[in-house]
Formats: sequence, structure tokens, C-alpha cells
Amino acid sequence: MKEVKIETNLTVFDSLEELPKEIQLLMQEASKARDNAYAPYSNFSVGAAMLLDNQEIISGSNQENASYPSGLCAERTAIFYAGAKYPNAKILKMAIIAGSRDKQTTSPIPPCGACRQSISEYEVKQNHPIEIYFMGEVGKVVKSKSLANLLPLVFDKSVL
Repeated sequence: MKEVKIETNLTVFDSLEELPKEIQLLMQEASKARDNAYAPYSNFSVGAAMLLDNQEIISGSNQENASYPSGLCAERTAIFYAGAKYPNAKILKMAIIAGSRDKQTTSPIPPCGACRQSISEYEVKQNHPIEIYFMGEVGKVVKSKSLANLLPLVFDKSVL
């Protein structure tokens, strides 16, 4: 038997103002996208914005449905749109802002498991890490240099 230790390294910024200007702008785009969320059931709105290597910024918001599994998270809305519109572009950075409409969200909110798997697919496909920044409505911002920090044991095409 052998024990394996998996470590994750994240950077935590105390506020948006500590981020590089390029990332502040990306977070602003994620915030604008969040305003377009359709979340009448959870009252939890999420916005995501991605910077592609062609300098395009793609954004998305969560879109709920009365048939709960039929909705789509902000991250997947953005990443699938980028894949459809710019199939050869690499995703360099992703910004995510999430929060409840019922109370102020101050804790950083990472992508859900399904979104992590979808982001992983694109990170593996492009053979290039995707920097991910995430936060609540206000407060600290967490940076991961790669989705691999958030989902270290990926399920990908190599096992199929």
C-alpha cells in the first residue's frame, strides 16, 4: 500500500483592487453577466467571463429551469459558447462572481463539480492551463493557476 498526498495551491486576494487591471476588467464582465442570470428558483445568480487567446471576452450567466436538471451554470454557458463560436481559441483566464439574492455573499464561490469537469475538458483539449478567479459578491478573490488545482484527479479522454 502507498499513501498519495494531493496538494492544492491557491492565491487569495483580499479584494478586487489587489488584482491586476486585466483581471479586474474580467471580473467586471462577470459581474455584468451575473445581472443577466435567470435564477427564479434558487435566487442564486452567477456570472462568468473568459479571456480567450484571440483577445475575445466571452461571458455567461446561470439559466435555471423548472425542470432542475435542464438549467445550465454560468461557467458552462460561457465555455460552451466559446467552444462553439471560437473552436480553435484557447481559454486563458476565467472570472466567476456568485451570490444569493437573499443575502450578501462574502465567501468565494468556486465552480460546481459539473463545471469543473467541463472546464477540465477544455484545459485538457487545449493542453494549456486556465487561470480561474472566483469570489462572492464582495470580499476575497481566489485564484487557481489551473483547473487541476480544483479537480486534481480528472476524468478525461485518456481513460476512454
